[in-house]
Amino acid sequence: MTIFNDTIAAIATANATGAVSVIRISGEDAISIASDLIGKDLHEKQGYTIHFGTVKENNEIIDEVLVSLFKAPKSYTGEDVVEIGCHGGVYITRKILSLILGKGARLAHRGEFTERAFLNGKMDLAQAEGVNDLINAADAVNAKSAVHSLKGSVSKILAPLEEDLTQIISNIEVNIDYPEYDDVHQLTEEEILPKAQKWLQEIHKVIEESEKAVNIREGIDTVILGRPNVGKSSLLNALLEEDKAIVTDIAGTTRDIVEGTVRLDGITLNLIDTAGIHHSDDVIEQMGIDRSLKALEKAELVIVVLDGSQELTSEDEKLLEMTKDRNRIVVYNKNDKQVLHDGISISAINGNVEALTNAIKEKYNKEMYLANADTLNNERQIGLALQAETSMQNAIHTLQAGMELDLVTIDLENAWTSLREITGRAGKEDLLDEIFSRFCLGK
Repeated sequence: MTIFNDTIAAIATANATGAVSVIRISGEDAISIASDLIGKDLHEKQGYTIHFGTVKENNEIIDEVLVSLFKAPKSYTGEDVVEIGCHGGVYITRKILSLILGKGARLAHRGEFTERAFLNGKMDLAQAEGVNDLINAADAVNAKSAVHSLKGSVSKILAPLEEDLTQIISNIEVNIDYPEYDDVHQLTEEEILPKAQKWLQEIHKVIEESEKAVNIREGIDTVILGRPNVGKSSLLNALLEEDKAIVTDIAGTTRDIVEGTVRLDGITLNLIDTAGIHHSDDVIEQMGIDRSLKALEKAELVIVVLDGSQELTSEDEKLLEMTKDRNRIVVYNKNDKQVLHDGISISAINGNVEALTNAIKEKYNKEMYLANADTLNNERQIGLALQAETSMQNAIHTLQAGMELDLVTIDLENAWTSLREITGRAGKEDLLDEIFSRFCLGK
């Protein structure tokens, strides 16, 4: 266990008036400080117990509290931890914290309790990220993903990849370091290559599924596109169920992008209503159109809105051509009037957009499954997996070029290190220990 010489403290609940507040203390002096605070010796008390106490200053009662005791190593941080539950007034909470700091603790940095838990081996780095993800979860999908992380889902995903990679490296190392042993099978490039290629396919699948899942959890950047006065702003308002964008019969009302977020049964859309795409001599309107086109470039989903009460115009045709290779849904608005086209018909002004929302849910049904499954959970983790993938690609190229196996191990070790960095367990010494613990060669 990592040893810290100082004891930290902080308010663990919201900095607001409430029924109860909790102040957390962690470190080798946590129990001594809490004992001194309530005038009751807690050193001989068992962990996972709660004790009543009175906090005083100069014999004046400050508050009556409940003290929860967690003894190392069976605590959140792996150290002695005390949690003091007091009445939830802002003044009372801060007063008790100041008394704790006055008895030798220091104010904890942001995230320091969880950092100590990681450094003390109570959780890996991906689990630590899961703690923060759970706190910040805005919906059930993100909360469920965070809980999976807390339970070690990322380590479970990576374990088979680490095991297979370690086995490949181990076999190569034995051939390099102990060529004189007759009972050691001499590997060839032809034997290593299919194993490396299979590993590459597996990590590519992990990355692909993780990227889709993260995309769903963070929200799909969705652009509403169309020529002026086809009902884009009405559609934005209908999806958001609020009047966020100005709606008039005057073409070109929207001159800048208008944004909002909507959740459809766990699918989050980051909506952008754009200025109508058409030729304009109005300088300000043209600036809005340019911004719309930039938003289109970054969009992950495009909703192309057409006027269902009219024949398609040349501008409509241009928009359809512009977005034909994009992930898009084409809708015909104003179906309360004469409907002239087959496809998804809506009436945004009347709030009748169910056909569109159903189409969105159907489109992302598979991704919703992935969002609730065990995957990598953020850009840091996916980025390191991509580094591991690149290193393995380099190793395969080296094998195919017929180079020596000891050159291949450089890229294989880089791939192994990148994987281990995802959970914060990387290190050259760790790899050597893992390799040589697997073989007994009389050395």
